[in-house]
Amino acid sequence: MRIAIDARGINWYSGTGIGTYTENVLKNLLNIDKENFYQLYWSGDKYEDYEKPNSNIVMCSKKHQRFFQEHFFPVSLENEKIDLYHIPQNGIGVTPNIGCKKMCTIHDLIPYIMPETVGRGYLLKFLKEMPIIIEESTGILTVSEYSKRDILKFFPIDESKIYVTPLAADSKYTPLDKEKCKEIIKEKYGIDKPFLLYIGGFSERKNVRSLIISFAKVMKHSNKEYNLVIVGSYRDSSQELVKLKDSLNMQDYIKFTGFAPDEDLPIYYNACEAFVYPSFYEGFGLPPLEAMNCGTPVITTNLTSIPEVVGDGGILINPYNDKELQSAMELILGSDTLRREYSRLGLQRAKLFSWEITARNTLKAYEDVHNKILEAP
Repeated sequence: MRIAIDARGINWYSGTGIGTYTENVLKNLLNIDKENFYQLYWSGDKYEDYEKPNSNIVMCSKKHQRFFQEHFFPVSLENEKIDLYHIPQNGIGVTPNIGCKKMCTIHDLIPYIMPETVGRGYLLKFLKEMPIIIEESTGILTVSEYSKRDILKFFPIDESKIYVTPLAADSKYTPLDKEKCKEIIKEKYGIDKPFLLYIGGFSERKNVRSLIISFAKVMKHSNKEYNLVIVGSYRDSSQELVKLKDSLNMQDYIKFTGFAPDEDLPIYYNACEAFVYPSFYEGFGLPPLEAMNCGTPVITTNLTSIPEVVGDGGILINPYNDKELQSAMELILGSDTLRREYSRLGLQRAKLFSWEITARNTLKAYEDVHNKILEAP
């Protein structure tokens, strides 16, 4: 089989879920599959790890994206006799003039489910293009059974067209020396109290507002001082949360760190008492899995895809109930035994997920779609 993959998102969306997904699936595909040929459409640098005997890297400028998607790619795919073309970034870039079989990864349908949480430009583009993407795709990859159900809810297509390939945490997320990690966080970020951690962005669907309000209530009833550490780049959406923290007189207890480099994230996960992720909606939800890979106790939502990922490896709460969130934080902070138990359960659960498994499931989906087409009358 001759497979092409739009790998431009590895650099374009570095540090995001789509960038992480594309990078890890592609690396593992090239490691495990020595039989099929891979044509990789690339933009930017850092392509050396993807140069293999059975791969060919085609450089594409970041400018003139429409030209590449509507004209260059269709011609290139035809000239190279590509059997299957995979577009990992929610299918954005699929056009009807691509003649080979098309496989798109639809990570989630957040613009359909919670349109108020995404920017207007992206919302309009997504709503306009997604029906075309679904129609044009020979096969669809998605990251959870919940996302599969969402796709079927909005698009009445054959269920066998959708393949669920769960994600995984990067290998850097692993148990480290907790005391050393605490020292690093203290020296680099000035955080010297035991702390709860949140990583995951500031969209309204992430429910950081409720996390701040609930943590403030925890501190009012606690006889010990803790920090809530919120890691992420400052954007307009985070400024309202900073104001909320100040209005609750939590300046000494709630710390917004701003951007933290990727290499610091495993250190944060290992240094904290527990990771809290009260999101309203996730197509998969990587941060809880990253935390579990580090042996960190997790408090997260009992909605959407998260229970598929966390299972019994964390404390699941209703994110619409602030009292449940508050009680879970008080419970985990109040018991060394409970933290040790959820550390053990989380590590055990995390073993079910790996990028190699994701890549093998992806390759099976490629083969299934290819074989179905070959057998068609």
